[in-house]
This record gives sequence, structure tokens and C-alpha cells, in this order.
Amino acid sequence: MTSATEQPETPALRRPAATPRLIATDLDGTLLRDDKTVSDRTVAALAAAEAAGIDVFFVTGRPARWMDVVSDHVHGHGLAICANGAAVVDLHDGGRFVEVRPLERAEALAAVESVRAAVPGVSFAVEHTTGILYETRYPPFYLDPGSVIDSAEHLLANGSSGGAPADPILKLLAHHPDLGPDDFLARARTAGGAHGSFTRSSPTALLEISGLGVSKASTLAQCCAERGISPEEVVAFGDMPNDLEMLTWAGTSYAMANAHPEVLAATTNRTAANTEDGVAAVIEQILHGLP
Repeated sequence: MTSATEQPETPALRRPAATPRLIATDLDGTLLRDDKTVSDRTVAALAAAEAAGIDVFFVTGRPARWMDVVSDHVHGHGLAICANGAAVVDLHDGGRFVEVRPLERAEALAAVESVRAAVPGVSFAVEHTTGILYETRYPPFYLDPGSVIDSAEHLLANGSSGGAPADPILKLLAHHPDLGPDDFLARARTAGGAHGSFTRSSPTALLEISGLGVSKASTLAQCCAERGISPEEVVAFGDMPNDLEMLTWAGTSYAMANAHPEVLAATTNRTAANTEDGVAAVIEQILHGLP
């Protein structure tokens, strides 16, 4: 099979219209391979981009405590956008929170009540800055074995049921054991969309609910504005619905070959799958075209 790097004329590897100043990339299904590792080729491409003066931002739905897979591969500023835009963290400082855009407790509770009434069988988890708490029927997190288990209503009404009530809520997660992922998203968004921003990044019926207006795109736009970087100077990569706003905001965006159909429909440029170093292939092409 011919590799992407052997076909620089294809739309998948079209160069950005402006010299990029920032690369924004999703992690799971995009930068990371399916075994959650970063390939040597991708590590080299990221380092080369930053050496050329291009900032690299990891923009992910993952919480800060799950960023060890890439914490060694952000140079320069060391910042990453986590929890779908709800947090900016410093990976050079152990995942310290630089900024938090929380889901207010009252809105979170209203979202839970609205979705539970409209979609019977749903279960919830509450992602705080200090960890995650979830209901008995919610699928357990193998990376968070010590989490508190209680009803979402009780967790939201009483702080973190064993933690500090003041801990900001980054997002809610909602799971359904039977519905298809896109159907679940549509139904939940219709029921509770007035109380938060609904999206999904999992192949299963798992939704993520952030504060109204909070997304990968809005937080990335804020970080870029602070640096005097325009959307036209940003190249973005993604594969799932939670990447859509970021991909349409960036001046140049690439959908992975393995991307969700909505992402493929919303983007002009394509690159190889995450298992074939699609992000690295584009970065190499960008660097090759620099003066």
C-alpha cells in the first residue's frame, strides 16, 4: 500500500494556507495508536515542530491525571487542554491546573435530572478536578479504582461525598447500556442541552457534558488569543464528534482516516489513520515546506 508521505499532492496532505504557529491534536484515535502509545515517528515529528517554533497543544477529553501517555512529548510551554476544554494543565508541573472552566453544580444537577427523565436506564459519573465519582451501574474505571460510588444527585447535592464540596466539576459522563451512541447523544442533548454542552468521544454510548460554551474549540481559541495566534495559523487533527468544533474553528484541519462520519463530512483534508501515524505524516509535510 502506498503511504501518505509518498503522495504529497493528495488532499490529505495539502499544506496549510498560512505558515502554522500552532498544532492542536486530539489524542485517542488521533495521535495515540490503538495501544495508547505514541510512535517513535510521531515523537520525532512533535519535537521537530516545536524546534521549528510551532507550538503543540494536546487537546483531549482525558482528565489531567490520564496525561502520562504524552506528558514527556510537550516541549516549550508544556500546556495541554483536558476534559474537552474544561481545564488547561501544565504537564511540566505534574498536571497542575492553570485554568478551570467548570460545570456549575446547579446546572449539572439539572442536566442529570433532565436526561434521567428522558432516557431511562442512564447512569452517571462526575469528573472533578480531584478525581471521578460514579453511580453503581456506571461502568467502573480501571484507572480510578478508588473512586466514590453514589447516586449522581447525592454527589452533586452534597459536594463529592468524601471529598471537598468546593472541588470544581469539570464534566459529567453519562452511559447507556442499550442505545446507540449517536441516538443517545441526540436524545440526551434534546433533553438537557439547556444546562450544558453535550458531546461524545467514545465508540460506546458514553456522553460527556461540560459547562455551556465549554469545548475544545472555545478553550483553544482562548489560548491562541493569549498568544496572538489567529485561527488561520492553527492546524488541527481529530477523529470524533468532540473534535468537530475545534476542526471547524482551525484554519486548517485534518480528519483521521478512521474518523467518525460526521468528522469526515465536516473536514476537507484527510490523513492516514492513527495506527499509521497520520498526524506525523502531515507535520513532516508542513516542516518540509518551511523556508
